[in-house]
Amino acid sequence: MSDTSFTRALTARAAEIETYLEQVLGSVALPGETMRPERLMAAIRHGVLNGGKRFRPFLVLETARLFGAAEGQALPAAAALECVHCYSLIHDDLPAMDDDDMRRGQPTVHRAYDEAAAILAGDSLLTFAFDLVSSRDNGLPGDIRAELANRLARAAGFGGMAGGQALDLAAAEQKPDADGIVTLQAMKTGALIRFACEAGALVAGAGDEDVARMRSFGEIIGLAFQLADDLLDVTQTPTAMGKATGKDADAGKATLVSLRGEDWARGELDRLVSSAEALLAPFGTKGTVLAEAAWFVADRQS
Repeated sequence: MSDTSFTRALTARAAEIETYLEQVLGSVALPGETMRPERLMAAIRHGVLNGGKRFRPFLVLETARLFGAAEGQALPAAAALECVHCYSLIHDDLPAMDDDDMRRGQPTVHRAYDEAAAILAGDSLLTFAFDLVSSRDNGLPGDIRAELANRLARAAGFGGMAGGQALDLAAAEQKPDADGIVTLQAMKTGALIRFACEAGALVAGAGDEDVARMRSFGEIIGLAFQLADDLLDVTQTPTAMGKATGKDADAGKATLVSLRGEDWARGELDRLVSSAEALLAPFGTKGTVLAEAAWFVADRQS
């Protein structure tokens, strides 16, 4: 698959998930809801329907396709993951956290609205994610819905993404060593990427061995994603990234790039991608799209 073909595939999947998110984040209340407050929904849509590569839901959809899922079968799980991801960005941007004014080239939610709206938007998205994966309307068997909800909770909570953010905030005061940084990044960034890959396999009804294989694949590219992000933070401009850069250095936070250098980071990215490719080898050419996704993580420029 060429870079152009992969980019087309990523763009097509992004459009697919964007359309689905537009539908489920509309103004009409669902059965069991009383109403959807207009300003809150506007803040939510500002934080979600604002572009982005949609890489995490892309992984859900493509992993599900790898194991033969029906078209559209994985959309609820993919959208749920993107809701959790967007909630985390909205909250991370708050003054009490990373204190950012721009996200994806536009004002962050608390700047476009206010801090209360941003907090409630994030709370709503996190909650709605579990609505999407647990709803009887999503067409999945009850045991799969329960498994997805359980794994998403553990990936997003204090033992996963939220815990990783706590470690990241603490790192400004007490710098972790290299092993500590890997743990932090596996939680803050890697946990949701890991979930993306195992969720796609679960939706498609893959066996335990294949679900575990895709979980390992997700863990590896999750580490690669954060390492590439740290590399971009010191090599790219805010304009190219659509957000502030150099903030880790300004805050005195240690990263693997700051500890071991840019050349080491590029070599480690190559090693991680090779490991990810090896996990896909049993699938032959059917794994090409996901292999290209691993290289995309390592080579991305924004």
